Amino acid sequence: MTATRPADFTRPGTSILARMPQHDATQLTQGGNQALIVLDEQVYQLRITRAGKLILTK
Repeated sequence: MTATRPADFTRPGTSILARMPQHDATQLTQGGNQALIVLDEQVYQLRITRAGKLILTK
């Protein structure tokens, strides 16, 4: 079968994205603009900028 309408096309990776965990950054920061994230004993800082962008630093 050949897809001829946009609705017939499937976006690659959509099912993979649907299975990935999602986390709301404002919940991670508990309504603030910063949170600490730990991975393998390393601490990272997550910041939400005034422009609404995310910055993750070590």
